[in-house]
Amino acid sequence: MVIANSSSPLTILENGDRLNRDEFERRYTASNIKKAELIEGIVHVASPLRFIPHGKPHSNIITWLGTYQSMVAGLEVGIEPTVRLDDDNEPQPDAVLFRVDGNAKIDADGYISGAPELIAEIAASTVSYDLHSKKRIYERNGVKEYIVWRTLDRQIDWFILENGKYEKLEPDESGIIRSQEFVGLWLDVNAILSNDMAAVLKTFTK
Repeated sequence: MVIANSSSPLTILENGDRLNRDEFERRYTASNIKKAELIEGIVHVASPLRFIPHGKPHSNIITWLGTYQSMVAGLEVGIEPTVRLDDDNEPQPDAVLFRVDGNAKIDADGYISGAPELIAEIAASTVSYDLHSKKRIYERNGVKEYIVWRTLDRQIDWFILENGKYEKLEPDESGIIRSQEFVGLWLDVNAILSNDMAAVLKTFTK
């Protein structure tokens, strides 16, 4: 949408706009929107986020991944970075973990280009979006592990890429899910769902 005024046209980025990545970035840069994503050529503008179903879980996921990254050389963690996956997809995942020498690179514009090894999304009102359209594009673009924390359902879905398709990882008898891509990246599911971050971080020292 373009709104005319007395000086120059103002370009607005709106939910449902169908754009290519270049036009999406142009409009996004010109807007005051804090978070918008391009998924399968369609614009998704984020709604305001509540603390309990999104802000706090997001903080806990970042604490978990950041602690792991501090213990392992050659890794980067990012919070809501722009990820240029392909011409129709430019998401801003809630969290990413990737290898410095891996597929994802920091490009000349300062964005991530290519698929990080691990992406995590906090899904409250966005469950269907995160488990369908986003899951498909992450799978297609080779994101090796994808975590969806369904906060309202108190469930965590952890997918690994096998033969080009996502398969779900299940917790072991102790309630711990172990990454297949990152050695020692373990998640105590019950602990993080209970906001017991001390117990979550203890899994790194077992």
